[in-house]
Amino acid sequence: SQVSLEEESQNPPAVGLWKPLMPSKGDKEEPEGGCQDAGGVHEAQSTEQLNVSRLRSSSVEIREKGSEFLRDELHKAQKELKLKDKECERLSKVREQLEQELEELTASLFEEAHKMVREANTKQAAAEKQLREARGKIDMLQAEVTALKTLVITSTPSSPNRELHPQLQSPSKGGFRKGHGRNKSTSSAMVSAASQNVAPEPVSRECREVDSILFAEFQAWKESPTLDKSCSFLDRIYREDVGPCLDFTKQELSELVRVAVEQNTLTIEPVAFQAVPVGKVAAEECGGPKKCALSGLPRTCKHRIMLGDSGNYYYISPSCRARITAVCNFFTYIRYIQQGLVRQDVELMYWEVMRLRREMSLAKLGFYPSEM
Repeated sequence: SQVSLEEESQNPPAVGLWKPLMPSKGDKEEPEGGCQDAGGVHEAQSTEQLNVSRLRSSSVEIREKGSEFLRDELHKAQKELKLKDKECERLSKVREQLEQELEELTASLFEEAHKMVREANTKQAAAEKQLREARGKIDMLQAEVTALKTLVITSTPSSPNRELHPQLQSPSKGGFRKGHGRNKSTSSAMVSAASQNVAPEPVSRECREVDSILFAEFQAWKESPTLDKSCSFLDRIYREDVGPCLDFTKQELSELVRVAVEQNTLTIEPVAFQAVPVGKVAAEECGGPKKCALSGLPRTCKHRIMLGDSGNYYYISPSCRARITAVCNFFTYIRYIQQGLVRQDVELMYWEVMRLRREMSLAKLGFYPSEM
């Protein structure tokens, strides 16, 4: 190898001992032979020096070739390192691109999931709303069936029910009954059943005149019927009739009754017709058969009300019942107009509204049929 050659070049081989050029005293007899030996030594020395120079030149040559080989290997290693650096850079870019695509995919998946959840919540809310409306319609139909049963029961040959026998009605009321035969409020049907048993009063001819302001407000409301009390037509009736008619001594309960009447969720039941199921705890009953829950006065209460689906019953006196049913009749009629169920002339509808307002005013003043 190169190292061994360098060591050999640094440590040349040992040369034989130099013999003295001059003959010694003991060698006087052979002078010629000594000269010949000296010449051989010189030749050997020159040969050895030549070999050493050759070795040195060969070691330099080997060293140069080794350096050149190492340089070539270094260049190759540097090229490979550059290629690996480029490959690492490419792989890092691919990794960054994959991470970015993964983040975008995750974000889009989360957005899609949130969108699906929102749509599911919206559909669920719509389904729940439809279910509540369906249940409300079922309750309304059940109330109408109960009211019709009450009408049939109260009709006898001696005292026929005018709802079941239109031919007994007066001409002034017949037109309205055709468009108002279907009542959503149980209380309205029951008050009709009770009011028909009253002995007919002598027919008196009354004069009436259309108020231009009230009629104009009603016509404006009729063009776009709504239950929003911000319009001038309903705002006046709220202030002049509905508000005073539902203003009872118990203010908190009065407000709940007003809201239930507006939302058409109030139920009036005769006390005698209700029996508590065996093994069931009776619902909370406010007031009592001898005390009105709205006025707080000791009165004989033949009916009780329930607000919505709360299950709480409140006993009410006949006067309070007359006031509530008068308001219920008004709201029932304007709902029928809003739904397009009343097929009458505008003036006839106006006079029916005025009649319902008169009933609310009379009920507020304390006038009600004795059968209540």
